[in-house]
Amino acid sequence: MNGERAQGRVVRLGRFAGVTVASETDRVAAAADLLRGRTWVALTGAGISTDSGIPDYRGPTSVRATPMQFSEFTGSAEAQRRYWARSYQGWRRIGQAQPNAGHRALAALERPGRLTGIVTQNVDGLHQAAGSRSVINLHGDIAMVVCLDCGARTSRLETQRRLAALNPDVPPPTRLEHAELRPDGDAVVESWSDFVLADCTECGGRLKPDVVFFGESVPRDRVDQAYASVDAADVLVVLGSSLTVMSGLRFVRHSAKAGRPVVIITRGPTRGDELATVKLEAGCSETLAALVAAIG
Repeated sequence: MNGERAQGRVVRLGRFAGVTVASETDRVAAAADLLRGRTWVALTGAGISTDSGIPDYRGPTSVRATPMQFSEFTGSAEAQRRYWARSYQGWRRIGQAQPNAGHRALAALERPGRLTGIVTQNVDGLHQAAGSRSVINLHGDIAMVVCLDCGARTSRLETQRRLAALNPDVPPPTRLEHAELRPDGDAVVESWSDFVLADCTECGGRLKPDVVFFGESVPRDRVDQAYASVDAADVLVVLGSSLTVMSGLRFVRHSAKAGRPVVIITRGPTRGDELATVKLEAGCSETLAALVAAIG
């Protein structure tokens, strides 16, 4: 696959597009040509939710931060207290986020012969809120809470109510800036040492948002479902992911190895760029709108 630079943008000579796509309009047209008449599955990352007010981890404007590792969370009550104090505050914004035009476009495209499913690395639930039905939450669902000791799952809203009752003196945040909030709802909080944890109502065990932490493995059955979804489609379209972690990159490598075209739409470079048939360095919402119009 050949590559060159035009107007400061990444340009690809796609194996399936058959032409060098130089302008943004040409790149959208090349992507539309790949999708027209083919089935496709979307692999989405944090970049598709930025228009909903949820910052991403590694985008061009994101502030570098070190998220809590799974081993750290499980290793001490102090770490759990710090995490929950931050997550309690961050949920007040994450829980109010609404689907944006990109989420709605994917929901509209989910029909026979077009978009067959979504594999998302996001935990915000916005694809389902927009009306998408075939969604695999690769990294879990932040709207749910799981007990690490007995496996019981409960609503995040109920846990928030319990935490509010246990911590009546914790004031609501006046405003959470971009650098103070992360895609998993982890907000920056100055004081957390006195934060009171909520225990599992079933066994009194340790509670954790039902999401995959860094350093934690994605459940095998969920990975298998994602591979099956990718294999059942003709094209893989990556939306808003830097593909920095293997959790998402493996599906790009898998599709490319199988000889299926890969379209990557995101701002900035990704680890999968050399495997892309077409790469568009652009925002998800506006590019999906252009693709909808182009595909017809």
